[in-house]
Amino acid sequence: MDTDKKNIIEVKNISIEFPGVKALQNVNCVFESGKAKALVGANGAGKSTLMKVLAGANPGYTGDIYFNGEHVEMRSPRAARALGISIVYQEVDSVLTPNLSVAENIMVDYLVYGLKGVGAVNWKKLKQEAAKVLEDLNISIGVSELVSTLTLAEKQMVVIARAIMQNCKFLILDEPTAPLSQKETETLFDLVRKLKKMGCGIIFISHRLNELFEICEDITVLKDGQVVGETELSADVQISDIVKMMLGGTYQEEIDKSGRTIGETVLKTTDFSDRGKRIHGINIEVKKGEIVGISGLVGAGKTELCKTLFGAYGRPEGKYQVKGKEVAFSSPNEAIHGGLALIPEERRKEGILVDETVEHNLSVVTLNKYARIAGFINRKKEGEAAEKKIKDLVIKTPSAAQKVGLLSGGNQQKVTIGKWLDSDADIYIFDEPTKGIDVGAKQEIYKLIVELARQGKSIIYTSSEQSEILLLSDRVYVMYSGTVQKELRTKDTNEEEILFYSTGGSENE
Repeated sequence: MDTDKKNIIEVKNISIEFPGVKALQNVNCVFESGKAKALVGANGAGKSTLMKVLAGANPGYTGDIYFNGEHVEMRSPRAARALGISIVYQEVDSVLTPNLSVAENIMVDYLVYGLKGVGAVNWKKLKQEAAKVLEDLNISIGVSELVSTLTLAEKQMVVIARAIMQNCKFLILDEPTAPLSQKETETLFDLVRKLKKMGCGIIFISHRLNELFEICEDITVLKDGQVVGETELSADVQISDIVKMMLGGTYQEEIDKSGRTIGETVLKTTDFSDRGKRIHGINIEVKKGEIVGISGLVGAGKTELCKTLFGAYGRPEGKYQVKGKEVAFSSPNEAIHGGLALIPEERRKEGILVDETVEHNLSVVTLNKYARIAGFINRKKEGEAAEKKIKDLVIKTPSAAQKVGLLSGGNQQKVTIGKWLDSDADIYIFDEPTKGIDVGAKQEIYKLIVELARQGKSIIYTSSEQSEILLLSDRVYVMYSGTVQKELRTKDTNEEEILFYSTGGSENE
């Protein structure tokens, strides 16, 4: 990487249209080497679409792109890589090969450099190179480990490691901190600062607006496919100013949780564990109409608890009661019949069928309600139900026939939730439901969760963000190292106390 040469990307009048949607409209902006520019906007604003144009993944654009003053055509990923533009997508599983090792995933584009004969790979050198980049990242992941065994946070770091191996001039990071712990985020930010000093330009997409001030020099705001604001991130700029540009108005994070009646206990565990001991000794209870938060840092066991409750890891150990009856769900199917619904953390992998339509996704849990005699589906009835959910949940889509994978993250999440709304579920498990979505979509999901509680549904809500837990929950269980470290009443606690127990603190300290 040439630290002395200044590289500039100029985007002029870039537009792109998908069926029924103007994704970008005459977008103009500039990206410079050695600087980090934040790109923000509500879900569907066009951030990822613009980045895919720069990465060569949206070849159908109109307008012009200039690299160091020279007109370039970004019609393929190869064209982007040739200019030194690398992108790290938010959904890491789509770009990793799970059955290959960490080293092979990091070095997949560079295997040719390891050839020492016809068809022979210098595996020692390949692993050494992969180990070096991980060491530079200060990440302790064995290069021989299979990617399929890694956590979501570790997978993210593997993708970033592979990107920086390309000696890129511009690195696009699409929600890179969403799956990372605070420590991992700090490590990433240290790397970003190092890359900037080396002359690399960073384009940083994030919904965590507070973190942008740590590493970005300026910010571009998109709304409805258009640039609506650009400014330097100085001490004079407030988060509320950015949010106002994003939403086109003011925003205040308040949730009315009134109108609920908290009743009897509907879910209770005693010394609850999964057989793989991902979690152990869990003692929790959830009442009817109650919102119970599960807090903890990345790796604390929140997701593992949700999946064990839902039967995803097979029959659990310990005592498990649902609506007063002893249960031991050995599969998600049993959990669904027991009245549970799970909105998983990795929505594209586990929550939706990305290549199916919005309509089919919204009906997949309750297809039996639309079945005629002999099992044929009443498509008219299915379609009417889907249209009602699209309207009620304000799902932004050209039509019910749109593939879910083409929607924005926030709208995908609404579909993930919407498929359960006419099921027989009494207990809803939300695992990091607002990860990677904007403040406006978050507010809509918060309101939806509270409305479910008003209807008498019981809510389990996990989040790594203490502010969300305090905003929504009535009580919170703080997890650390696979077990519950502390139970707290939300009205009597604060972010500092939750973080204390999240990091292993105990009452004896």
